[in-house]
Amino acid sequence: MSTTWRDTGKTWKPRRKEEEKMTFYGYRRPDGRVGVRNKVLILPASVCASDTTRIIAQQVMGSVTFNNQLGCSQVASDQQLTMDVMAGYAANPNVYGTVVVSLGCENCQMDLVVKAIQERTNKPLKQVIIQEVGGTLKAVDMAVRYAKEMAAEASLLQKEEFPISELIVGTECGGSDPTSGLAANVLIGELSDRLVVAGGTSILSETTEFIGAEHILARRAATPEVHDRIFEIVHRYEKALQLVGEEVREGNPSPGNKAGGITTLEEKSLGCIHKGGHTPVMAVYDYAKQVEPKSGMVIMDTPGNDPSSVAAMVAGGAQVVVFSTGRGTPTGNPITPVIKITGNRLTFAKMEDNIDVDASPIIYGGDLKTMGDELLKLVAEVASGRQTKAEALGFTEMAIARVCNFV
Repeated sequence: MSTTWRDTGKTWKPRRKEEEKMTFYGYRRPDGRVGVRNKVLILPASVCASDTTRIIAQQVMGSVTFNNQLGCSQVASDQQLTMDVMAGYAANPNVYGTVVVSLGCENCQMDLVVKAIQERTNKPLKQVIIQEVGGTLKAVDMAVRYAKEMAAEASLLQKEEFPISELIVGTECGGSDPTSGLAANVLIGELSDRLVVAGGTSILSETTEFIGAEHILARRAATPEVHDRIFEIVHRYEKALQLVGEEVREGNPSPGNKAGGITTLEEKSLGCIHKGGHTPVMAVYDYAKQVEPKSGMVIMDTPGNDPSSVAAMVAGGAQVVVFSTGRGTPTGNPITPVIKITGNRLTFAKMEDNIDVDASPIIYGGDLKTMGDELLKLVAEVASGRQTKAEALGFTEMAIARVCNFV
């Protein structure tokens, strides 16, 4: 296997074949995808149903939900982002089935949500409309019954062995400092390359943190169309902020980034793109759109904000997320396990309870190949059921991107 980069004429060749033999244990879904968790999703169609879904999920072991702050009073483009995340969460292979709960009068009407989900997957799906069933008490009773039935069905599934090529791994960085670009993101890039060698998929996200380095990514584009799309999403993001009189550099880098030693957005971007490794960029996906398995290295157009960026990749189908942090963060996700990595040994010492991997040895002479072996093994173990620290501690932060104010 070899691929020629369009702009450089260079040829990238995989270095190893061992990755192709790696496997994990997961759940085959009716739509053909493979999950690494087996959850029942209680999906709030809007903010007005979020407290109700919280109450439902508390009563059903094996179920999860999230606090949806949107779903109503949104312009069409923002509503579409919300719909894509909701449909993507239900379709994510880590979910066995979904109970959708709506108030009944929101913009994200039940029929629209159900249609969006069914366009992505054929997994079990139930619906409850609070206003139609007679209030929240009756809605909770009905939804709990549905969810318990699904949880019982899910418990009967047996794990099967699958090649690591079935994995879609999202990559993220948050609370970055210079060690992120020097170590943690470099290690994630090594993982990305190995996953691609094995036939899997790696997602590079955070469009705002391509700014100043987009030309480097574009040189790796597999086609002219991908090359142009990389520039398009970066320029579109900058222009969207400029239209309302804002400048991306006023909020990025953050105060924590600056305190850690990052001085400009361009510095941050040069560190961020290391997560994408060295393989050709095969495609660029819009926010929360479904990613095709076995696609190689792809980009998703997301904000730099961690919970909303992770949410988009999970909605796109990521079964595992690998997340670097120089300053330290507990961020998790309700559906997908998040592996936390730091390149800062002081941060690891302070926040070991929240961070899974210490990548700082790379800075002090550690062997990248050996640490890449260890990280790939950890990803396979997490895919097979090992809990990440964010999972064990119950962190499930969640946000959805939007471009306009409420209406």
